[in-house]
Amino acid sequence: MREIRLRAARDRRHGLQVMTFEHLAARLAGGFSRPIDNESLRAAIQQALPETELGELDGIKQLPGMVEAAADTLHKAWRAGLNLAARAGDHPRIQSIARLEGAVLERLPPSMMRPSDLAAASMPRLEHAPALLGPVEIVGITELSPCWRPLLCALAGHTPVRWIAGPRSVPAWLDGGAVAIERSEPLVPETGAMSASTAYHEAIEAMRWARGLLASGQAEPGDVAIAAAMPANYDDHFLALRADANLDLHFVHGVKVTATREGQAAAALADILVRGLSQTRMRRLAALLGSQPGPVGALSEGWTRILPADAPLASPEAWAQLLGLLTPADWPDGQDHNQALRGIIALLERGTATAAEAGEALLSGRALNIWRKALLAGPAVSLDMTLDALKQDDGLEACVTVAWMPASALAASPRPFVRLLGLNSLRWPRGLSEDRLLADHIIPTAELDPLPVASADRRDFETILATSKRQVVLSRARRDSDGRLLGRSVLFQGQPEEDYLPRNAVPLHAMSETDRLLARSEEFAGVPQAVSAVSCWRDWHIHDVTPHDGLVRAEHPVLLAILERTQSASSLRRLLRNPLGYVWRYGMRWREPESGSDLLVLDALGLGDLVHMVLDRALQRLEAEGGLAAADEARIAGAIAAASAEVAGKWEAERPVPPRIIWARTLDDARLLAGNALTMEDAHLPDARSYSEVPFGGSQPKSDGDIPWDAEAPVEIPDTGFRISGYIDRLDISGHGHQALVRDYKTGRLPKDAIVIDGGKELQRCLYAFAVRALLGGDVEIAASLLYLRDQVDLQLDDPAATLEETSAYLRTARANLLAGRALMGPDTGDSYDDLAFALPANVVNGYRRRKEAVAKERLGEAVRVWEAK
Repeated sequence: MREIRLRAARDRRHGLQVMTFEHLAARLAGGFSRPIDNESLRAAIQQALPETELGELDGIKQLPGMVEAAADTLHKAWRAGLNLAARAGDHPRIQSIARLEGAVLERLPPSMMRPSDLAAASMPRLEHAPALLGPVEIVGITELSPCWRPLLCALAGHTPVRWIAGPRSVPAWLDGGAVAIERSEPLVPETGAMSASTAYHEAIEAMRWARGLLASGQAEPGDVAIAAAMPANYDDHFLALRADANLDLHFVHGVKVTATREGQAAAALADILVRGLSQTRMRRLAALLGSQPGPVGALSEGWTRILPADAPLASPEAWAQLLGLLTPADWPDGQDHNQALRGIIALLERGTATAAEAGEALLSGRALNIWRKALLAGPAVSLDMTLDALKQDDGLEACVTVAWMPASALAASPRPFVRLLGLNSLRWPRGLSEDRLLADHIIPTAELDPLPVASADRRDFETILATSKRQVVLSRARRDSDGRLLGRSVLFQGQPEEDYLPRNAVPLHAMSETDRLLARSEEFAGVPQAVSAVSCWRDWHIHDVTPHDGLVRAEHPVLLAILERTQSASSLRRLLRNPLGYVWRYGMRWREPESGSDLLVLDALGLGDLVHMVLDRALQRLEAEGGLAAADEARIAGAIAAASAEVAGKWEAERPVPPRIIWARTLDDARLLAGNALTMEDAHLPDARSYSEVPFGGSQPKSDGDIPWDAEAPVEIPDTGFRISGYIDRLDISGHGHQALVRDYKTGRLPKDAIVIDGGKELQRCLYAFAVRALLGGDVEIAASLLYLRDQVDLQLDDPAATLEETSAYLRTARANLLAGRALMGPDTGDSYDDLAFALPANVVNGYRRRKEAVAKERLGEAVRVWEAK
């Protein structure tokens, strides 16, 4: 219609009216009659479904997709001219659809009429056709739905009607009638065929082809079309390539609303209502609505900075707890927005039950219009899926831009230069399928859908070949996105032999700057990013260590800085066993990327933290009630239960938790391990006082419990240059103060063999024992051990002084190595617990480490001895 109107304007054809056949029927029917549009139909179905008794369809009428399925079935029945009410007695399913049709028609305005009703109302008024319409031309179509055929044939008896077929096929039912048929010879364009590796490769080649036509001057943008029978398979590819190529590519069928900022705002709101509150989802909503009118935009600019970074805020209670602690001074603008944020949270926590209210309150402009359309298109519980399927116009002018469109649109509005994508089996032509609600055994498919999609796809293909003036390129993919082989379409029969397009072939014409650089390898090789990437790739594959493997300038300022900082047992372990990761973590501040998926189970570190928190609070409670030494099993169990409840509430407010059933099982496991820790039959000291999570070396206390020393006092390992800090899991000090037990809890598996420092993995016993001696005095007798809670085994450190001397030697060597610039790999580099393995080459264990390990050990020299220490 746009193309015809543009041509009419250019030819000065004043008075020409362009309309669909159903609008022609509405013009004849008069009385403000109008066809039923899709949006009104979906809105009426949405209202009618909950209130209408549908018999055997009652069980599915509230499921996502029911509105779309019902609209599709009604459209088919109306276009086929079926009277559902008259056939309701033939089958219960037809009766259900007939009831739904009646309920829908009751909710539509009286002026909206079904196709058969419009045709029936038009028949008595055909005598007015010459005045209302004048001569009629049917253009751009190859078939007409059965409901309109009698009206068209009757119309030809009152005003001239011409069916402008051109080279298109003509339906058999028109032969011998009063409608004049105008035919012309089919055009013979230059035709070629090619196979690409994947659908994405097809899209890339299509963009290159279009850019080449425009750059060479062979075509204007309005002369070029790219089409497919199922454009949805390519929409995301073309949306990304359009931006990369900086080429106006008009999506005739519309773009996804989620490709726009307004659509993303609606999707962010739907995400919260469907999946629940969380800090990540609220931050996304705030980022998208922060500059828009409404309650979210009225909050202080940058207000999300007040949210604690690690808190999931996944429940209304967590938000209430946070807001209860905030004061006006905490907000960036110094004003109190607590009440406004409380109102937003209260609205969102109610979920999809108040989707309409939430949208009206929080969204505005185009985002609100998108929200309303989504609520009309499907139930609120599936808002996220509905929004993903909604389309809107992309704002480009179709007649003067390269167009990406369905094949049916191209068949109706041909262009000289055409590229057809997706010519694979079962994709073009598409396969026959039964209706989702009225299966073939209820109403034969040939009767319900006399114009099946497979036949339409064949007609469209033939029409495009016959109406394209200059060039047609046929394209298919050899494999799908999962690598499975795809077959050729039967439409390739009789077409030229296809050319094989390699994925990495040099293009004849690049579609973008990126594509141009990839096509010109010599030019790309001079780009700084390419020089760096190629250098790194080559260095990774030679059997020697290079700067890309961790060689650094000796006494680099970053190395000096991180060695001067106060260390922890975990940082020193990383230094000993993974010097490269140590520099990445503490020098370059790299961190593991955060996962956007919901937590399913706590990992080993998370479980360890949970058990330590329960033990800390339980031990403090027992000490306040007379001490752990005097407590029986009942008191210990009670203290653990109370501590577990307290920790669970705090954890849920500050950290992500697994699903409820798994979380409850995890808490049971934590209570069991805590009970094992506090009831274990190990060494006891007379009149002992027990402390938990004891800070030292400048670490801040985690609670207000008693501390046996000054936590700010520095602790330095002799002759190493390292200061250390941290938290001792548990410290028992005898009543006379001359004995102390240092315990480090372990929630993992018991080692098979006896260990001391275990290749540098276990430094806590030794370092913590030294810290206790340094802070309590040299006359204190200290015993250090690892408590393996699952196996209830106490592994004592036999000679802490000798172990400290051995560890100090290893640390001195590691420090000297790092100062010399040898930040190379160690045994922990790239293993399953290396959180920075993403920065290493793929298959690091079987490839990269095998090439580099021997040379790295040689360069590290004496520093590797710690890896073999027991």
